[in-house]
Amino acid sequence: MQPFKFKQFTVAQDRAAMKIGTDGVLLGAWTQIDPEADSILDIGAGTGIIALQMAQRSAAMTIDAIEIDDAAYEQCTENFEAAPWADRLFCYHAGLLEFTQEIDDQYDLIVSNPPFFTADYKSGDEQRDQARFADALPFDHLVICAAKLLADKGSFAVVIPFNAADEFVALAAQVGLNLYRRCDVQGRPETPAKRSLLQFTKLQKSLEQTSLIIETERHQYTEQYIDLVKDFYLKM
Repeated sequence: MQPFKFKQFTVAQDRAAMKIGTDGVLLGAWTQIDPEADSILDIGAGTGIIALQMAQRSAAMTIDAIEIDDAAYEQCTENFEAAPWADRLFCYHAGLLEFTQEIDDQYDLIVSNPPFFTADYKSGDEQRDQARFADALPFDHLVICAAKLLADKGSFAVVIPFNAADEFVALAAQVGLNLYRRCDVQGRPETPAKRSLLQFTKLQKSLEQTSLIIETERHQYTEQYIDLVKDFYLKM
């Protein structure tokens, strides 16, 4: 499999179970980054795509990632080392619970494209299944750990299935994470929303709710989508 070339960096993905997809790139482009954010964490980094987008978009000096899968961890590390911002990027080979228990630091921004498919969809490929399925990283574990790792004025952004968004928002509220940005994503105007981009903070803020349509027909992308991802994709 050929590496995926973006405008400012390249991502090798031949060994990672989860390949470059729209979800991760959307989250990396949509997430609001405080100009003063100095530390960012990507939970479940895969190839490292979202952390690389954070490095391109911000001046944060510390951009950490955690990845439990052996092959994905190695690939992520190599992608970080090959990036223009290699001195700001680091990947830990760890699970989220282990990482949360061992680290004392807090982050100004946490991002995650978590696994979310249920057991009904398991493919039989253990590596891919671990990358894709919610039993590898339950939502309640994710919000509890994010709340512990997040600085008081920081924010936490995720992309999850639209039909799980309300449940996720409720779980986050239980640990003091308040939703302040939400964007529901449709593939086309006539199709129902499939994904929700959510951003939380420990502060009290009013909710900014938007929607995004990716294309009007196959490969005919909307201006809104192009404007969001044009800093990354070569063809936009």
